[in-house]
Amino acid sequence: MQKARVFLEMIKFEHTIFALPFAYIGMVLAWAHRGMLSTPIDGKTLFWQFVWITIAMASARTAAMAFNRAIDAEIDARNPRTANRPIQTGKISKHAVWLAGVISLIIFLLSAWMLNTFVLMLTPIAMIGLVGYAYTKRFTWLCHLWLGLVDGAAAAGAWAAVTADLASPIPWMLWAAVTVWIAGFDLIYACQDVEIDRKEGLHSIPARFGIPAALRLAQIFHVLTILFLALVGILAGLSWLYWLGLGLVAGLLIYEHSLVKPDDLSKVNLAFFTMNGYISIITLLAVIGGLFV
Repeated sequence: MQKARVFLEMIKFEHTIFALPFAYIGMVLAWAHRGMLSTPIDGKTLFWQFVWITIAMASARTAAMAFNRAIDAEIDARNPRTANRPIQTGKISKHAVWLAGVISLIIFLLSAWMLNTFVLMLTPIAMIGLVGYAYTKRFTWLCHLWLGLVDGAAAAGAWAAVTADLASPIPWMLWAAVTVWIAGFDLIYACQDVEIDRKEGLHSIPARFGIPAALRLAQIFHVLTILFLALVGILAGLSWLYWLGLGLVAGLLIYEHSLVKPDDLSKVNLAFFTMNGYISIITLLAVIGGLFV
């Protein structure tokens, strides 16, 4: 149990809250798209879709974080910010982390199989994205967008889990919104490691173009986030309550950027963890409100 607690702390399991609400948004919008919320339907179907989408999302993120920690173990050991992580201090072995990642992938495959054949067919692409993220920083500064694409796939995947297709533009707009949102705050977070990235020969936008340029690009990405979410609201026909929530999300993003300056990164954790947790939950509540009110 102690090893399990160490592992969950290492992968920041509680931060699943960043992307899980967007998976639920894809699920709820797909239910509405199919008329499952307005017509009598076996509640058991909705329940099990919710359960397996949750398991798929949590296991996919766990696998991605486990592989990332194991693949980057040597680099993290040389980074003062990450040198005290469990692998580096010997609290957990790298082999155990690899094993946890493989088990998580198996659970992910099982959940996809339980949802539908279409989702199961997409899992190899998802698995490449999950494992591949840790390597992208070794050859391209577009690694932030790769991370955004992988996380954003959860929203589109949840839609596909309900509808067994991706024919509607709604999941694509939602995927785009999450992609630039995640990429934007990953840019902010990566500003902490500019010197170590340059020393290790790793690629990131802050290391390649500098912190001021990275923060400006993060602002652009978050403007795009609001625009894509607005398109989701229009395409899904969401009511005024959604737009009220979207306005609040825009305000939180503005506040998030006010916390971080090129010469002052002391509040990165507040901007990265706290604000983005609020943003994802508020967006989910806004979508639900926009459907029912």
